[in-house]
Amino acid sequence: MDLLHNLLDPKWWLGLLGPFATIGVLGIIFAETGLLLGFFLPGDSLLVAAGVFSTPEAAAAIEGLKPLSLPLLLVLAPICAIAGAQLGHHLGATYGRRMFDRPNSRLFKQEYVYKAEHYFQKFGPAKAVVLARFIPIVRTFLNPVAGMLGMDRKRFFLWNCVGGIIWTDGMLLFGRLVGSAVPDIDKYILPGALVIALLSVIPIIREIIKGRKEGAPGVPLPQGKHHRGEPSGDSRR
Repeated sequence: MDLLHNLLDPKWWLGLLGPFATIGVLGIIFAETGLLLGFFLPGDSLLVAAGVFSTPEAAAAIEGLKPLSLPLLLVLAPICAIAGAQLGHHLGATYGRRMFDRPNSRLFKQEYVYKAEHYFQKFGPAKAVVLARFIPIVRTFLNPVAGMLGMDRKRFFLWNCVGGIIWTDGMLLFGRLVGSAVPDIDKYILPGALVIALLSVIPIIREIIKGRKEGAPGVPLPQGKHHRGEPSGDSRR
C-alpha cells in the first residue's frame, strides 16, 4: 500500500526526481500517454503539482527540489504528450488487437481496452481523442485503440495536438495559479491529487451507472475492426 500511495503522490515523484524534476515530469507524461505500462503513473495531478512547484515558495518545501521551469514545461510537456500518444496510435495501427492479447492482472484488465473503444465509438474519433486526455487509464489506452480501429494518422495527429496542448498547459497553468495564490500549498498536494483523480473518473462512473440503468453490461462489447473483421468507416473520415 505504501508503494501504491507513493506512486499516486506527485510530491513523492518530485522529491525522488530532485534536480531532474523537470525532465522527469516530461518523461512520465510521455510514458503515461504512450506506453501501456505507464497507465498507472500520475498525469493530471503531476502536471498540476509541476505548476505548483514552479514557484520558489512551494519548491522550498521539498528538500533538494529547485523550482521547475514553467516556460520549459509549457513548451515541452505538450510535445511529450503528443509524441507519446502518437506512438500509442502507431503501435495500435501496427499490431492491432495483438497488443492487448494478454490475461487480466493487477495492472492490466481487458475492461480498460473495451472502455477506451466504447468512448471512441460513442463520441466519435475527434472528440474522443481530445476528451480522453482528461480521463485516467482511458487516456493511455485510447491512443492504440484509435490506431487499431483505423483512425487516419494525420487526423489523429491534428486532434492529438489539440487535446495535448489543452490538457498539459491547462493543468500546468492551473497549478501555477494555485501555487501563487494559496499559502503552504504543498500541504494540500496529495488531497488535491485525490480530488483531481476523483473528478477525472466521474465520466466513467456515470457511464457505468447509465449502463446499469439501461440494463446494459458495465463494459461494452468491443466493436472495432479487429473484432468485426471490417475497418470502421467513421474513424477514417
